[in-house]
Amino acid sequence: MSPTPSDTPESHSDVELTAVRAAHQFDEPALHAYMLSEVAGYTGELKVSQFEGGQSNPTFLLEAGGTRYVLRKQPPGELLPSAHQVDREYRVMHALRDTPVPVPKMYALCEDTSIIGTKFYIMEMVEGRLFNETALPNLPKADQKAIYLDLARVLAELHKVDPIAAGLETFGRPGNYYERQIGRWTKQYQASKTEQIDAMDRLMAWLPNNIPSETQTVIAHGDYRVGNVLIHPTEPKIVAVLDWELSTLGDGLADVGYVCQDYHGDSYTDEGLSKVDFATSGIPTEAEFVAEYCKHAGRDPIANWTFYIVYNMFRSAGIIQGVYKRGLDGNASSEKALEYVDAARQRSERAVVLLDEAGL
Repeated sequence: MSPTPSDTPESHSDVELTAVRAAHQFDEPALHAYMLSEVAGYTGELKVSQFEGGQSNPTFLLEAGGTRYVLRKQPPGELLPSAHQVDREYRVMHALRDTPVPVPKMYALCEDTSIIGTKFYIMEMVEGRLFNETALPNLPKADQKAIYLDLARVLAELHKVDPIAAGLETFGRPGNYYERQIGRWTKQYQASKTEQIDAMDRLMAWLPNNIPSETQTVIAHGDYRVGNVLIHPTEPKIVAVLDWELSTLGDGLADVGYVCQDYHGDSYTDEGLSKVDFATSGIPTEAEFVAEYCKHAGRDPIANWTFYIVYNMFRSAGIIQGVYKRGLDGNASSEKALEYVDAARQRSERAVVLLDEAGL
């Protein structure tokens, strides 16, 4: 139920490296010169390879002088408004460096598009395990449970960070979070629309009229899930939270609903948690995960739960439609983009089923 396949290839051991694809080639000598000037400790000849899998911002492994770095850049071609904001990714991870939220070390942000053609940033290569299968099928039951409980804990820790103390008071506008988000993803869906989807029309009509009261403004990740965290190489705990492109100031309950939409992915065969037998798996149920989050966040149980799930399924449908449209246009970060021809329809239709089941 994630909006795209993993866009977080910062772990070398679980993803495929390729030569830099033709559409994403850039001036490597110019990057080398930039790093000599701007990245402390950078030395040696530069070797560049590309990570397969990311659908949003192309991501590259940089190797030089015995050190490995990760570069994230905007994709080539015309970009949708407010999309691919690598500068926001850099800013939020840099701001969280001294908080309980684990993030990679940031080395440099370059907003000068004359260097390699787009904005980009360079960060630490964190060693860890990346799991693209939400149900963690190849792990022991105890590790499955520990990872999901840590997923809830770290999310609560993020939402407890004071945005002002972290220097992120201007990272987003306070108030009207869902109104703005629904408007944003409605516009982006319409900009990348390739066919008529009645379910999307119903969601675009229902959501603005059913927004619950918002909670305290916090740092919202926007794409928080198992596939966007790195797990310690040998222990079942999170060592880095990645892929902050969609982060902003907003309602943290949107992040909780985003994780939990995976429990409702029963229209899928290879994603989500709907097929999990919770009696034999270590993965907590939806109610158990939410309770764990609430415990660490120090908050009461969450009311209006259906809204948060349906909102996230609509948002995910809008995002994946953009991925598919970039695939049609030939400037997606991966050839896999074209596989998502039916994804927006499936996700929005499942959200409508949840509305009907709830009598909404």
